[in-house]
Amino acid sequence: MAKEITPREENYSQWYNDIVKKAGLAEHSAVRGCMVIKPYGFAIWEKMQAQLDKMFKDTGHMNAYFPLFIPKSFLSKEADHVEGFAKECAVVTHYRLKQSDDGKGVVVDPEARLEEELIVRPTSETIIWNTYRDWITSYRDLPLLINQWANVVRWEMRTRLFLRTAEFLWQEGHTAHATKEEAMQEALRMQDVYAEFAEEYMAMPVIKGAKSANERFAGAVETYAIEALMQDGKALQAGTSHFLGQNFARAFDVKYVSESNQEEYVWATSWGVSTRLMGGLIMTHSDDDGLVLPPRLAPIQVVIVPIPKPDPELNAIGENIKKELESRGVSVKIDLDDKKRPGFKFAEYEMKGVPVRIGIGKRDLEKGVVEVARRDTKEKMNINLEECTGFVSRLLDEIQENLMQKALDFREAHTTVVDTWDQFEKVLDEKGGFLLAHWDGSTETEVRIKELTKATIRCIPHEQEGEEGQCILTGKPSKGRVLFARAY
Repeated sequence: MAKEITPREENYSQWYNDIVKKAGLAEHSAVRGCMVIKPYGFAIWEKMQAQLDKMFKDTGHMNAYFPLFIPKSFLSKEADHVEGFAKECAVVTHYRLKQSDDGKGVVVDPEARLEEELIVRPTSETIIWNTYRDWITSYRDLPLLINQWANVVRWEMRTRLFLRTAEFLWQEGHTAHATKEEAMQEALRMQDVYAEFAEEYMAMPVIKGAKSANERFAGAVETYAIEALMQDGKALQAGTSHFLGQNFARAFDVKYVSESNQEEYVWATSWGVSTRLMGGLIMTHSDDDGLVLPPRLAPIQVVIVPIPKPDPELNAIGENIKKELESRGVSVKIDLDDKKRPGFKFAEYEMKGVPVRIGIGKRDLEKGVVEVARRDTKEKMNINLEECTGFVSRLLDEIQENLMQKALDFREAHTTVVDTWDQFEKVLDEKGGFLLAHWDGSTETEVRIKELTKATIRCIPHEQEGEEGQCILTGKPSKGRVLFARAY
């Protein structure tokens, strides 16, 4: 199976596509730019979704659902927002089909044109804030902490499975607050939630920071992001949290009566992560033999394979191991398919990134051991049968930590502090990765750097603020280093 995967060094883009397809994660659909998420891929997404949903609820948020369709006039109410999304919107103009005159198909009924066109949700700020106008009247209604799990459509022309598709799955939080300070705290808190999820569950280290004005979400006052580094040296924006100020409250006239009996506009945030995280998971850990999954997000954490084939004795031992591991909270599969040889099964589960494989063979059992193989390092060990479950439970934690450390080491090795333009270009072309460099703070300089190198400011890292210097391009004063990279 591994021979069917293009090596990373040969063609990284094709390697990624091969992993997605051969591991059974997703495939292109009949609709251009859209994807079919296959059961194994969706099982990983469900693990992500379940953990994030718990983290949202633990921080006081509730789930709701809002319409897929948004009246066109709603998008016109916030100028920056409509400008940011206008070119990506799918528009519904009619509400009915009719049979064609030749009777061989259907056509749009010209008599069924909508009075007002509907936009297929690219994001939900407008429809939600129109709704919040009816939900919020008093300070007693605040804070309002709402999240929704949904699909959105942004009409992308150049697509890649999980990373950029015309339709994708995500969650979007939308919160309303009585004060600016509370809304700012919420936006930063959710950035922290995303960072914790990325590092503790995805084993994907991230850098937290603020976006430049040029890179902010359309309609936001501030955008905070988590940025991860992929194995090809490109950055991936893995999640964003936006402080919206009072822009949407003013656009949709959402006010509340304060404790001092004054009518005031509320303060807002929005925040989201999407199935793009699946792409980040693949590119952070996988190798030339297939997918590599951190145990905390693996649908199957341990697979048990009887060798050379299933039989009652081996099956019974496998069932006992499975039962004991499941009592420890481990997800386990016993492969009892007698139509496939063990070697094929090993390759299949390696391709799918199952963290641990246990081989139960009669010869090994005579010695009182089973073979335990870990996916991350390919190491194989003979473990005493009586100690197997405890060993495997600890091994899963070790694999999770090892994947995080490996990714962190890679990021540190590919993060470079640069002080001159020549150095910036040289490192970007020869090494790639994250570059910490001074920037004069102007959009003109930021755009010029992008035009010259295709590198963008990924974020202004929180911990880098305050280190003064000179801009690498213009030589003008800089208030601090920012994080540059070429990115997805």
